[in-house]
Amino acid sequence: MLTVGPLGENCFIARNEGSDRAVVVDPGEEPDRILTAVNDMGARIEAILLTHCHFDHIGAVAPVARASGAPVYCPGIETPILANIMSYVPVPGLGPYEDYEADETVSGGEALELAGLTLDVIATPGHSPGHVTYSVRGEDAVFSGDVLFQGSVGRVDLPGGDGPTLLRSIGALLDSHPDGTAVYPGHMGATTLGVERTTNPFLAELAR
Repeated sequence: MLTVGPLGENCFIARNEGSDRAVVVDPGEEPDRILTAVNDMGARIEAILLTHCHFDHIGAVAPVARASGAPVYCPGIETPILANIMSYVPVPGLGPYEDYEADETVSGGEALELAGLTLDVIATPGHSPGHVTYSVRGEDAVFSGDVLFQGSVGRVDLPGGDGPTLLRSIGALLDSHPDGTAVYPGHMGATTLGVERTTNPFLAELAR
């Protein structure tokens, strides 16, 4: 996990132990730092996976893709944002970020075989309309983007956000994965589904 950029976004580099192939999830900023970390691991990037296209998660996509030659997997309905990033940056002074045309699209239901991993793509809208979560099959681990955090959930006051939809998405993750599943979120620290089920105040409505 590399925490990058002014909003403290978590970029993840995932691989099987000892493998020379890896996937990068949500390269939001600091492309040189991400590429150096991959190189220091003795790995090469086989794919770049995006949970959603808010600028803090995609700012380094173009340079990392260009340097690695890896294809970019993007939620289908959010590809226009990736292709025109600066038009969607809400705060002046951030960036500039380089646009990128997605190589592959996902929407949920896909099983991606990448870097020796099987990643199940789960549609988890609510924070953004096309948001997806990547579940690592056989590892009890999910890359949750901005759906679920340690003690919190993704904000829903941005364009396309919807609170009830977000809670349904989280509920579906809780129903389909064991409590011990590790959650690697887009901000803050790692947690587990079980911890969030029992302690996250935003999930009290689901418990009822």
